[in-house]
Amino acid sequence: MPEPQVIIITGASRGIGHAIATHLLKAGHKVILTARSPEKLEELQTEYPSQVQYLAADMTLPDTPYKLKELALLHFHHINAVIINHGALSPMTRVANSSIDDWKALFDANFFSALALAKETIPYLRETKGRLIFTSSGAATGAYTAWGAYGTSKAALNHLSKHIAVEEPDITSVAVSPGRVDTDMQKELREKGKAEMAPKDHEAFSKEFEAGTLVRPEQSGGVIANLAVSAKPELAGQYFKWNAPELAEYQLS
Repeated sequence: MPEPQVIIITGASRGIGHAIATHLLKAGHKVILTARSPEKLEELQTEYPSQVQYLAADMTLPDTPYKLKELALLHFHHINAVIINHGALSPMTRVANSSIDDWKALFDANFFSALALAKETIPYLRETKGRLIFTSSGAATGAYTAWGAYGTSKAALNHLSKHIAVEEPDITSVAVSPGRVDTDMQKELREKGKAEMAPKDHEAFSKEFEAGTLVRPEQSGGVIANLAVSAKPELAGQYFKWNAPELAEYQLS
C-alpha cells in the first residue's frame, strides 16, 4: 500500500468537504480538518483516531492558516496536499443593488482566506512536491444574475491557481468545478435566490433538485480527493469540471 498522505481540508464538516475527508480516510490517509462547527469533525476523529486532527475555526481569522499548518506538522510532520474547499454563496444580489462591504466579506471568505492558507503552506508543499487543490465553480467562467460576488471570487481562485503553477514548479495546483452538487449551498440558492436570480436560472437549479439529478458530494468530492493524492504535474495551473475527460483516471468507477 502506498505511504499515507498528509492532507489539509477546509470546509470539512459537510457536503463536498466531508465527502472528501471520508474518501481519504477510508483510503488510509491522514487529514487535518477545519470548519466552524466541530461536531462532524469530532465524529471523524472518533472513527479514525490515528488519522484525524481538526481545528474548529473561521478561515477568515488571520491566525487560522498558521494554526492548521502547525497542527499538521506537530502531529504528522509534513504536508503532502492542501484542499481549499470552504466558501460562501451570499450575497446573492445584482451589482446595482449590492453592498461593497458585503462583497469584501465574501472575498475574505472565498478568496483571501484561501490565499492566506496557500501562502502559509507553500514552503512545505515544495518539500514534498505536493498538491494544492481548489474547489472552484462553474460560476467562475459563466455568469448568473445575482451571483457576481460569488462568481468573481471563484474566478480569482482559478487565477491564483494559475499563478502558483507558474511560480512553484514543484507544486501541482489545480482548480476543480464540482458541478451542481446536492449540498446546503444548493438549498440556500433555492430558498433565497428567487428574489434576485433570473427566473430561468432559479427554475433550472430547482428542477435539477426535484428530478434528483444533482451531483452527489461523493462523486465530485472523490475526484478532488484523488487529485490531492496523485494529481500529475501536467495538470498544474488548469481548471477542470469534475467529470472532464482529462480527469477520467481520478473519477470513481
